[in-house]
Amino acid sequence: MSERTVLSKDKISSQALKAISNFHPDIVRVVMETVAQDRVVVVGMKQNPVVKQARQLLDQQNIRYTYLEYGSYFSMWKERLAIKLWSGWPTYPQIFVNSTLIGGLADLREEVASGELQKRLQK
Repeated sequence: MSERTVLSKDKISSQALKAISNFHPDIVRVVMETVAQDRVVVVGMKQNPVVKQARQLLDQQNIRYTYLEYGSYFSMWKERLAIKLWSGWPTYPQIFVNSTLIGGLADLREEVASGELQKRLQK
């Protein structure tokens, strides 16, 4: 597995680094703390049918999860962008199991079908 490409910090001015670190840190901190504390976390937004499908799949599997919702298509886009920058995942939902980002709905479906999700939950 290869690392995702990110701009090297030595190629970012100190002013830009400060702006990045101050970009909605409270929201990112809440997500980080929740992911570290709870076994399964779904980060999503209102009006997104894919987020709803992921939650329904977890409900069907009788898997308890914490849901963090940040705005809709019309609100809180900057806060959601801060979460995307932190996680590196470009879309919602963002699904975490035992502090590990497994991805979105398609990834969740694959893990359920293969039994990998149950293995993760047993760890």
